[in-house]
Amino acid sequence: MPSKLLQTHDDLKGITPYLKDSRLLRQFSYIGGKWVGAEDGATIPVSNPANGEWLGEVASLSAAQSADAVNVAHEAFGVWSMSLPQHRAACLRRWFDLIIENKEDLARIMVLEQGKPLSEARGEIDYAASFVEFYAEETKRPNIEGVTSHLVDAEVELWREPIGVAAMITPWNFPAAMLTRKAAAAIAAGCTVVAHPSHETPYSALALAELAERAGLEPGVFNVITGRASVVVEPWTKDSRVRALSFTGSTEIGRLLYRQSADTVKKLVLELGGHAPFIAFDDCDVDYVVAEAIKAKFATSGQDCLGANRFYIHDKIYDEFCKKFAAATAKLSVGFGMDDPMIGPLMNQNAVDKQIEHVNDAVEKGAKVLTGGEGHEMGALFFQPTVLADVPDSAKIMSEETFGPVAAIQKFSDEQDVTQKANDTEYGLVAYLHTADPKRIYRMSRALQFGMVAVNRTKVTGAPIPFGGYKQSGLAREGARQGMEAYTEIKYVCRDWA
Repeated sequence: MPSKLLQTHDDLKGITPYLKDSRLLRQFSYIGGKWVGAEDGATIPVSNPANGEWLGEVASLSAAQSADAVNVAHEAFGVWSMSLPQHRAACLRRWFDLIIENKEDLARIMVLEQGKPLSEARGEIDYAASFVEFYAEETKRPNIEGVTSHLVDAEVELWREPIGVAAMITPWNFPAAMLTRKAAAAIAAGCTVVAHPSHETPYSALALAELAERAGLEPGVFNVITGRASVVVEPWTKDSRVRALSFTGSTEIGRLLYRQSADTVKKLVLELGGHAPFIAFDDCDVDYVVAEAIKAKFATSGQDCLGANRFYIHDKIYDEFCKKFAAATAKLSVGFGMDDPMIGPLMNQNAVDKQIEHVNDAVEKGAKVLTGGEGHEMGALFFQPTVLADVPDSAKIMSEETFGPVAAIQKFSDEQDVTQKANDTEYGLVAYLHTADPKRIYRMSRALQFGMVAVNRTKVTGAPIPFGGYKQSGLAREGARQGMEAYTEIKYVCRDWA
C-alpha cells in the first residue's frame, strides 16, 4: 500500500508560506539517497505547539524499514570509510555553506514545529552549522601516530579508524544542533549515520537531509528515519553492525538504551538530564547576576538541559536578588515564536503538567510565588515565567529537572554547605558560579561535580568544547576533537620488515 503522503508540498499549508524554498519541507524518510514512505502508509501528524495547528505529517516507518536503513548505511560504510579525508571535508564544508545560505528557512521551520522564539531558532541554526564547519576542518587531523618501540627491530604505529555505522537519536528541544553535533563528527570520522529525530520535530532533520544531499554526501552516508522511537530504534540497539549509538534526552531513556545496547557492546554517547545549580555569592554585582540568571533559566523557555533549576543565593544579597530577579522575570514577553518573544510555548501537555506539579508542591511545602505560577492566556501550552522563593530542600523542584520556565530560589551562607547541596544530585551536567574571589573560583570549580562549570557567565558551549556531564548526566563528550572519539577505534600495528 503506497504512503498517503503527497509527493508535493501543497498539503503543507501551515509552513510553506513562511519559506523561500519549499523543497526544504520533506515528509518522507531519507534512506540511501531516496525519500521513502512507510510501507503501510502510516504517518505521524506534526502540529504547532503555539496554537495546536496541524502542520503536516511525516512517514512512520516500520521496524523492518529501520533495519533496512542499517543495511544501506553498512554498505555505504565500505566506500565512505575509505574515502580521502579531503573529500569528506569538502562535503561537510558544502553542507555548512548550504545551512548558512538557508538559515532563515531552517529557523522558520523550527519555530513552527518546536515553538521557540525566532531569534533563538536563528541562533540554533548558527550553532548547528558551527559543528559542521568545525568537523569539516577536523576531518583531516586524525592521523597515524608513531610510538617509540619497546621491541627490537619492530616499528610501532597507532591508527585511528572509523568504527562503522553510527545510530543517533535526537530530541525536540534542539532539533537541528543536536543532529549536526552528532552526525558531523561521525561523518568526519568516516562513519555512516542512521538518525532518528523526535516525532514532534521531524521537519528540521529532514531539511538538513535535503541540504546534505545537495552538498554531495553519497547515498547511504546520512540517513534520517522518521517514526515512533520505540519502533525505529530497537532494531539498531540489537544490530551488531551499529557500532556506536548517540542519544540526547532523559536519563530514564538513556538507562534503557544502555541496557538494550549491552548485548552488542556498542560505544555509547549519552547526553542526558541536567539539574543545574546557579550559585551567587555576596561579592557579586547583583544586577549583572540577575541578567545572567535570566539567560540561564529562560533560554528555550526553560526547556534546556543546561537550564538553571536551583538558585542558591547568598543571604546578604538574597532579598535584593529575589526582588530584581522576579521583576525582570515578570517583564519577559510571552508569545508565538514568529513574533520573537522571550518565552514561547512548551512542547506538550506533559511539560505543562510538570510545571504545575512543581509549583504546587513547592508552595505546599512553604515556598513563596514571587511572580507567575500559572498557565498563560496565550494558550494551553504556555506557562507564565515563574519565580519561587524560600524553596525547601524537600520540594520536588530541588531534586527533579523541571524543564520549563520555573526558577526555585534558596538562600545560603556557607561555601561548603552550598557546594554540598549543589552536588547532592544524580545529575552533573553544568553548574553556574558567580563570585569575584579568585581563590573561591578555583576551590569551587574543582569541588563542583559537574562536567562543565560556567564562572561569572552563562554561555559556555560551542563547537570547539567537549560537551558532557558527570554521573547520570551521561557518557562521553560531544563537540571538540573528543567528539570524534566515539566514532573511531584505535588500531595498534607492530611491524617487522624482515
